[in-house]
Amino acid sequence: MGVLEGIRQRAAKLQKTIVLPEGFEPRIIEAAAMATESKVSKVILLGNPEQIRSNSKGVDLSGVEIIDYLNSDKMDLYAKELFELRKHKGITIEDAGKMLKDPLYYAVMMVKMGDADGMVAGSINSTADVLRPALQIIKTAPGIRVVSSVFFIELPTDEYGHKGTLIFGDCGVNPDPNAEELAAIAVSTARTAKQVALMEPVVALLSYSTKGSAVHPRVDKVIEATKLAKQMAPEFMIDGELQGDAALVEKVGRLKCPDSQVAGRANVLVFPDLDSGNIAYKLTQYLAGAQAVGPICQGFAKPINDLSRGCSPLDVMNAIAITAVQAEI
Repeated sequence: MGVLEGIRQRAAKLQKTIVLPEGFEPRIIEAAAMATESKVSKVILLGNPEQIRSNSKGVDLSGVEIIDYLNSDKMDLYAKELFELRKHKGITIEDAGKMLKDPLYYAVMMVKMGDADGMVAGSINSTADVLRPALQIIKTAPGIRVVSSVFFIELPTDEYGHKGTLIFGDCGVNPDPNAEELAAIAVSTARTAKQVALMEPVVALLSYSTKGSAVHPRVDKVIEATKLAKQMAPEFMIDGELQGDAALVEKVGRLKCPDSQVAGRANVLVFPDLDSGNIAYKLTQYLAGAQAVGPICQGFAKPINDLSRGCSPLDVMNAIAITAVQAEI
């Protein structure tokens, strides 16, 4: 059984409620029906019911809850709560009401108020737009320095990673983390691998250098981040700086750094910046035929997850399942 299938089965036992604010988007509608039929979670679509059903193209929405949020009887309650949360920033109660006309804000308030266990969006919205209300309303979990993201990469074969699954971080949020932020991302990604994927994380902090083969401030950042990550989470196997082949390929890892517990065995890959991470996951997805689910966010007090705008309905359903599992952690 693959990692993603295991996550779907765990989610089905939990029966969490996940809200999808992009309710009129056909891929989201199809994913909601798939998640409901397979009992991965309870699903709420936000939007005009007529428009949603018009866009469903024969998809069976039995069991999917549809909320016409603009006419919801909870709008005033949410507006009052949002005003209390944000009045220190100078917003008025009227401002709060206007903000809640954005389905992303309404959905995040549902999670904040306990009317949903998590949110998934991003099929038609940018990462910045998806995360902004979450950062303002949900905020970070205690002790978390930085919100970051991961992709679950399920390869066609089990040659690399954990039974063919790799966790990539951060590929969606932080453009150029410093050493302290990169260390925090590495530790958060290891915890996501452990808690959500049930993997024993073997974490490689990647670079174009392996153990001093190149000298540059960008390499120094990865070396320092590795040191800090090991101090922050000594319970995990973490090493760096490693090139991609040294991290993944056993014979290369033995050759380049024979004393490393991680080299040649990594199942968690931490990229030095958003350029390398985002490029790597998309190349892996399309050239290797991998399934890539994410960006799955880590660090929020309650689960809020983004989607690639190129996502498929199956990608969305897997994100729903991961969100449901996160809600139980």
